[in-house]
Amino acid sequence: MADENPPRSVVATDEESRIGSSGLTGASRAPSAYRSSKRRRNLIILIIVAVVVVASIFLWRYFGTYESTDDAQVDVHLSAVSPRVGGYVQAVNVNDNQWVEKGTILVEIDSKDYEVALAQAQANLASAEATAQSLNITIPITTANTSSQLRSTASDIEGADAGVIAAERQLTAAHAQVEQAEANDIRAQADLQRYKTLVDKREVAQQVYDQAVATAKTSAAAVAAATANESAAQQFVQQARSRVVQAAANYQFAETGPQQVSSTRARARAAIAEVNQKRALIEQAHLNLEYTKVIAPVTGEVNKTVVVGMNVQPGQQLLTIVPLDDVWITANFKETQLRRMRVGQPANIHVDAIGKTLRGHVDSIAGATGPLFSLLPPENATGNYVKIVQRIPVKIVLEPGENRDRQLRPGMNVVPDVYLR
Repeated sequence: MADENPPRSVVATDEESRIGSSGLTGASRAPSAYRSSKRRRNLIILIIVAVVVVASIFLWRYFGTYESTDDAQVDVHLSAVSPRVGGYVQAVNVNDNQWVEKGTILVEIDSKDYEVALAQAQANLASAEATAQSLNITIPITTANTSSQLRSTASDIEGADAGVIAAERQLTAAHAQVEQAEANDIRAQADLQRYKTLVDKREVAQQVYDQAVATAKTSAAAVAAATANESAAQQFVQQARSRVVQAAANYQFAETGPQQVSSTRARARAAIAEVNQKRALIEQAHLNLEYTKVIAPVTGEVNKTVVVGMNVQPGQQLLTIVPLDDVWITANFKETQLRRMRVGQPANIHVDAIGKTLRGHVDSIAGATGPLFSLLPPENATGNYVKIVQRIPVKIVLEPGENRDRQLRPGMNVVPDVYLR
């Protein structure tokens, strides 16, 4: 019995005890490690979720702070240069793509015809000035002459009236002499008849009769002379009255003196106006002579189509100047992108051609969509309407100094980002 059930040794007992104790310890540690790894995995997932959420919020806020479009180009006002006078082109002082400053002489037109026109205008001005000067001198002379003529004709009228009165008095005296001579003649004829009767009767001497005959003849002659004097006096009266009529006519003509002076002054004013007109023509001739030199209206690069020998006309386009210092960006944003866009908001302009990003700001927003400015704007009232998001041009100007190297050229494609405030 003792051999069948030998007693355990101390060593075996110790081994079993170690095995049992170690087995219990491993079983207790296994759930603890599993829980620790699970917590670590959950923490990592939580951190990843938090990072994703934060990144999403950051990206949402970041992308929500600006609007961008690739439908944008560099724009500029092209300055077309044309002559203001026509003529033969004798010199072209610039080449294609040459940089010119404002005021540079680009093209020279033959000026000989305009020099001749200027000389002719100067000669016409000298003639007009001489005419105006003579008329201005004539005005005081005419004024003085008309005043003296008016006074002279007035005195002539008075003298003529006095002459008429004197002539009429002479006519009255002559008529009285005629009547007196006729009365004497009648008495002499009566005496002659009486003396003839007495002579026939021989009551008086023949000598008395002869004396009566002589007296009768004398009285008859006196009547004839008095009648002649009366006729002469009547002629004097008629002449005096004619002088009155003439003096009255001269006075009426003299009364037109102020009108003559006014007419002379009007001619003088017309001459002065003609002088001013000739001066204006000279000024125009000077301008035409200056216009034979076509100058650059702005600073920029030149694109020319003119050559020496061309016969150009006013308004014909000869050159085009591109002012590269005054470029801007025309960005066609969708109408849905303009909800928070305002004038003055900053913008970054990405230029692929030069690999740079330039700074700018919103200058203005167009008053209508781009298609409305086209030659044939769309007409949606046709029944086949499809809603399409429209684009509205936005003008973005560069900040000072951003294009100092003038690498931006009109027509380049750019990508602007407008940051919304």
